[in-house]
Amino acid sequence: MANGLKILFAGTPEFAATTLQALLDSEHSVCAAYTQPDRPAGRGRKLKASPVKALAEAHGIPVRQPASLRDSEVQRELAGFGADIMVVVAYGLILPKAVLETPPLGALNVHASLLPRWRGAAPIQRAILAGDHETGVTIMQMDEGLDTGDMLLKVRTPINAEDTAQTLHDRLARLGAEALLETLRRLQAGSLTPEPQDDSQATYAAKIDKAEARIDWQQPAAAIDRQVRAFNPWPVAFTRLDGDNLRIWQARPLDAPSDAPPGTVLAEGREGIDVACGEGRLRITRLQLPGGRPLDAEAFLNAHHLLGRRLGEE
Repeated sequence: MANGLKILFAGTPEFAATTLQALLDSEHSVCAAYTQPDRPAGRGRKLKASPVKALAEAHGIPVRQPASLRDSEVQRELAGFGADIMVVVAYGLILPKAVLETPPLGALNVHASLLPRWRGAAPIQRAILAGDHETGVTIMQMDEGLDTGDMLLKVRTPINAEDTAQTLHDRLARLGAEALLETLRRLQAGSLTPEPQDDSQATYAAKIDKAEARIDWQQPAAAIDRQVRAFNPWPVAFTRLDGDNLRIWQARPLDAPSDAPPGTVLAEGREGIDVACGEGRLRITRLQLPGGRPLDAEAFLNAHHLLGRRLGEE
């Protein structure tokens, strides 16, 4: 550890745990992990540790879960770890100025977008919804703003036509971990050149609301396809059928025109279930009825038929 940095880590979800694992496998030492308090999860609503907490405890790293970092006693304890630098990845709490200034090298953030585009809570889903052709990870020197600090390193990746929020999440998590280690290497070598963000180019990635997952069949098939991919695996795009939510897990847009009212099921077969949209058609290839499990279209059609039905109606 002679050449490594003493790191205070702050993060919560799986995305952050990927970076923590990379740090644990590196020459750097993680002196403590800060993560969100345990939350109720599952049908039993039992308290569940975050992925970062579970990983940190498995490696014997001290874990702290304050409800806020604004408390002076919490700040004193944080300073007591004597870290060189703080690494923050999808932590979910505001870091006050006193905390940002505690480590000598400040705090770095691993953010899943090409800043200043998609500052905020849901950059992965927003990039897919907007039809962006590429995204990436930005390593940023944190300041008091929302994802507004100087950029230290950017890594890019295309958004493919089949990418879901899950596949993009997993790819960006790996890229982010690699980019952070490279940033720390350059920081120690003194070869980083901070780049201020152009605030005029900033866009905001608002938190996902479940209501956004409801499909409007008046929209073009391409837009609905992006909605399906952006909300897989959560909250999952859905349409109404017989008063219940029919969840759409996978689909793809077709150019074929249709004169039928949007939402009308035009065809069904082994390849999928074709639905009329405001423009083009959407071929549903994986779907889920309430109380059931997700099924490929072929398996779904063994027991159910939708031909001629109009989805989205109450």
